[in-house]
Amino acid sequence: MRSSNSEVRRARGRAAAALVAVAALGLTLTGCSDGAVSPRSARGDALDSKAAAGADAGAAAGVDCRKAKCIALTFDAGPGAKTPQLLDTLKEKKVHATFFLLGKNHVEKYPATVRRIAAEGHEVANHTWSHERLDKLKPAEIRAELNRTQEAVAALTGRKPVLMRPPQGRTNKEVTKVSKELGLSQILWSATAKDYSTNDSALITERILDQADRDGIILLHDIYDGTVPAVPGIIDALKARGFTFVTVPQLLSPAAPKPGQLYRP
Repeated sequence: MRSSNSEVRRARGRAAAALVAVAALGLTLTGCSDGAVSPRSARGDALDSKAAAGADAGAAAGVDCRKAKCIALTFDAGPGAKTPQLLDTLKEKKVHATFFLLGKNHVEKYPATVRRIAAEGHEVANHTWSHERLDKLKPAEIRAELNRTQEAVAALTGRKPVLMRPPQGRTNKEVTKVSKELGLSQILWSATAKDYSTNDSALITERILDQADRDGIILLHDIYDGTVPAVPGIIDALKARGFTFVTVPQLLSPAAPKPGQLYRP
């Protein structure tokens, strides 16, 4: 029975990977990914243009993704009640992640957790105020959704985010324009467990492991019951495969995140 359950989970993981590929294709066909740059390309462009005065910034931070097999672990839509447990795990495993925070009912509800995320060396990023699809909003509404979270995070941490993730990955020219004005790069992903649809931690783990690749960006949510318990196994398994966990800015280094630019592995 154990073997049967494992085979079913692996099959589901492969199906999830296929859905991610289809979703990525859909973004391309609808034009939402116009101008997207991969982390590897960003690093190469920075070196080719000799525009990176901090060309060894990644190495100086202890990681150089030009040499290491890097992957970025990111969490959306928090912080939540389970985020402190996640932070305990990340601290124990010596892993830094990138947190795309929601303002309404999250940043405003868990200010101490936001401070802790920043204090422990994680990248604090923007996931809008109320999770509205930005591509359906007017420019002033896009600006309000992003800027309100910018200000809330800055009030707690002393620093405005430089990264944002558009809800559902939906973006367009207006979102790009406003993001650029606010100093925000747009960050998509390459691996997702669709953890909003299951509390099965083993299945979440298998879906991520099936999709993990060098220079990838993992998307999880620290607000769902099955996700935080899955993180230790994900970290251990990927470390065993030789991966080094980094924040999104480390993944891009020696390039600096460019405001308005869309990044996707």
